[in-house]
Amino acid sequence: MYRLLFLMIILSFHFSIGAQPSFFAKPDSVNKGRLIGVTTGVSAAWGGSILGLSQVWYEDVEKTKWHTFDDSRNWLQMDKVGHFYTAHKINQLTSDLYIWSGLERKKSVLIGTGISLGYQTTLEMFDAYSLEWGFSWSDMAANALGAVSYMSQQLIWEEERIIPKFSYHPTKFAEIRPTVLGSTFAESLLKDYNGQTYWLSFSPGTFLKRSKIPKWACISFGYSVNQKLVGSASSYTDLNSGKTYIEQREYLLSFDIDFSRLPAKKPWLKTLLKQFNYLKLPFPSLILRDGKLTGNLLYF
Repeated sequence: MYRLLFLMIILSFHFSIGAQPSFFAKPDSVNKGRLIGVTTGVSAAWGGSILGLSQVWYEDVEKTKWHTFDDSRNWLQMDKVGHFYTAHKINQLTSDLYIWSGLERKKSVLIGTGISLGYQTTLEMFDAYSLEWGFSWSDMAANALGAVSYMSQQLIWEEERIIPKFSYHPTKFAEIRPTVLGSTFAESLLKDYNGQTYWLSFSPGTFLKRSKIPKWACISFGYSVNQKLVGSASSYTDLNSGKTYIEQREYLLSFDIDFSRLPAKKPWLKTLLKQFNYLKLPFPSLILRDGKLTGNLLYF
């Protein structure tokens, strides 16, 4: 996830700064200027982020010949959920941009799906030549599922009814293994899976035709982990305290808001609000962990 965040941020705001309100309205036919701008922006973000990663992230990584690496059981699959989330969001973002340029929805979604899978495959190829990692088929499976999850919703419903979201809260575990889980807030945000939660939010009102439930009111199912300090091992003993931490899965139930369905009339405001659908809002939550059900009045 952390290697793909850069692309999502660039594309999210590249076409949203300093524009007039009419800029956000969708044209009735293909706008060549917008289409060229979107394609140029996507290409620049793709190429620029790959170049940056190759010089910063992979520059000091020891290289080897192309090889695969089975990490399907690491981190209780939290990293796979992250791949799913990111693939879905990249597809959503790029598809929206091409729809905004005037292309028909189906064609835009197919282009977005190709960009999502292509970009992540490019990143996976960097891992394939890195001695420490390798080409992960489970990563690619998660990438494909994420991209297809958005594409299928658009082709079936012509809208997004099931929305992946992300939330984070700091944990004490990063202090125990800062080199692995992060020594700063920014690093822990990207590396500490114990503080990350991935959600699937949906509104019952979008599935029930005569329902009086507002379509922006959502129920969210979340997944996270607790006491997970080593990717490939189920436990970790802290030599300083002598305490042993045993991995646990967490399943959550909460409420949420679909910002794209809030009754905003102005196109620029709807576009801005939709960007908040990347994140899950803090709400009361039920947490199932190690067979025990607990609650949190304001879960981040």
